[in-house]
Amino acid sequence: MRNRPLPELSAKDADYARSLVLHEDKSVIVFNKPAGLAVQGGGGVDRSLDDLLVAFAKSNGKKPRLVHRLDRGTSGVVIVGRTKPATAFLSEEFATRRASKTYLALVEGPLPQSDTGLMEQSLVRVEEGGRPRMIVASPGRKGAQSAVTYWRVLARTDTHALMELKPETGRMHQIRIHLSASGSPILGDHLYGRGRKSADRLMLHAAALEIGHPDGNRVTYGAEVPDDFRAKAEVLGLHSGLK
Repeated sequence: MRNRPLPELSAKDADYARSLVLHEDKSVIVFNKPAGLAVQGGGGVDRSLDDLLVAFAKSNGKKPRLVHRLDRGTSGVVIVGRTKPATAFLSEEFATRRASKTYLALVEGPLPQSDTGLMEQSLVRVEEGGRPRMIVASPGRKGAQSAVTYWRVLARTDTHALMELKPETGRMHQIRIHLSASGSPILGDHLYGRGRKSADRLMLHAAALEIGHPDGNRVTYGAEVPDDFRAKAEVLGLHSGLK
């Protein structure tokens, strides 16, 4: 079977793709995805990270492959496999939950009184207005999936907080719906919060990914918070929680 020809990529888009690289070796590429860039194409998506992977294609026309995703509005670490064996290895890391992800979020109250805890409401996917979203599942609900998110408050005021979140499971929109259901939605969340009434975009950042590398080592890749995230934290008096 012949490989399909890859779509053409402009020099500008190729340069942009390379500007997002945090780490690159023979097996993986790690990107710092900006908010607003979709990971994969679909309805209403003009350009995605998957499209930009053409910039790293081999001479035989094979490009790197996605192994996980972030929501379009979420910024931060995304890893892809450069070869078929590397992609399979990384996919297994996520499937078996050996990959550990750390997120940062700016949320609004009411806030939890403690500084650490976990959220473990089961979730179910539903369709509303032709678009998917998650809701907290009632006991015994068909299709419900267990979901666990560990959290820690890094800085707080009376009305807002900077939180660190570590999802044990990887359900769609897990962190967003867990925080919303707890009464502390993420700023800028148009599905589960107040959207642009609270922030110009979803204030969720994939700050770090700890994962096994195909070469046998265990590695951690990190991405600094974007300028708009840091600026919002400073306005809210939460910048002390950022490193």
